[in-house]
Amino acid sequence: MTISKYLIIPMIAVTSASLASAEPLVAESDVPGEFSANISLTSDYIFRGISQTGNNPAVQGGFDYSYDFGPAAVSAGVWASNVKFGDATIEIDYYAGVGGSIDAFSWDLSAIYYTYPGADGNLNYDFFEIAPSVGYDFGVLSVNAGVNYSPEYFGDSGDAFYTHGGIDIPLGDYFTLSGTIGYQTIDDNAAWGTDDYMDYGISISTEIAGFGLSAGWTDTDLPSSQCDDACGIFSVALSRSF
Repeated sequence: MTISKYLIIPMIAVTSASLASAEPLVAESDVPGEFSANISLTSDYIFRGISQTGNNPAVQGGFDYSYDFGPAAVSAGVWASNVKFGDATIEIDYYAGVGGSIDAFSWDLSAIYYTYPGADGNLNYDFFEIAPSVGYDFGVLSVNAGVNYSPEYFGDSGDAFYTHGGIDIPLGDYFTLSGTIGYQTIDDNAAWGTDDYMDYGISISTEIAGFGLSAGWTDTDLPSSQCDDACGIFSVALSRSF
């Protein structure tokens, strides 16, 4: 699962010369808008405070398209990662949205479809969310808040809401300190597997030679009996976009 998209929990990313030098499939002047790609290797794929890979690394990547039409921009993309839980070994997310800004205020409305190819369809892992969010840049720091709603959450667990907020504080010209907090509610907790819960995290990030580097800590207020070793995780990250 991902949101970045959501707030992306620190990830480690790698790239290759072949990706960096690849020719575009379509000349930039032939198609309006912009195409981009990203590739990453994460020390632990964490979604809303819980490890999706059993505390193991994950290779991740995605492609995005955006078109700016003045007061706002539309975007769409696909993102994938390996996972390790239940019957799932891979996650592929599809998303689209519209967003814009007025001076320091920003807004976004996105739709996300999380899929787990290869998993038993009877487990009902796939689910859909709609995700409105807003943000404001005060200069010395920026804040954001949003809510993700699913009419039928993971594992056929019913209505679910994830309310979240974040803050980013520039530390000089090279580093950014970030904090996040969220609260997940699920209609059918037994089907989902845990109580409703809070997650929170803190991270620091920078950029070196075109690569993003970050390190952070995430945790939840779930009891150990419900989260085992999948919560309370330190992760490091290196990322690259094209």
